[in-house]
Order: sequence, then C-alpha cells, then structure tokens
Amino acid sequence: MSEKFIKIQLSGGLEARPIAMLVQVASQYDSSVYLETEGKKVNAKSIMGMMSLALDNGESVKVITSGADEQDAMRGIEEYLSGEREQD
Repeated sequence: MSEKFIKIQLSGGLEARPIAMLVQVASQYDSSVYLETEGKKVNAKSIMGMMSLALDNGESVKVITSGADEQDAMRGIEEYLSGEREQD
C-alpha cells in the first residue's frame, strides 16, 4: 500500500468534467485507488464518491493505492492532480 499527500493544481478545480477524467485515470489501474480528505475516504473509481468530496484547487488530498500496480497508479493520479497530465 502506498500513501501520499498531493496538492490539487487543476486550473478549474475538481468540477464534474475533471472528476470524470480523474475517475478514468484511476480506472486504468488494477490497484485500488482511494482519496481521503477531512476524514472522508472514497473510491477514486467511483464518480459519485468523488463528487461527494467537493475538492477545490489548492487543497491537499491523501491518495492511497494498493495492489500490483500501485506505484504506477500513484504516479498517474499525481500527474493528473498536479496538472502535469494533459486534459482533453
């Protein structure tokens, strides 16, 4: 299991479309991927769960990955949340 705090640096924050993109990124991996903030932990592969977090740009969130490709999953989520991955 890997855990890391990542600061959200998306130009529009995490609204509906960026959340859908985040769910797509998380779903590419076999590992489980969770985001945790303010005591609330949700599955990053669940669009409804992610919407319930109501995250904003500049906030830090704990990312938790667990499974065979957990390091790749962590890297992919970090690249997306930090604005390094191209948004379509």
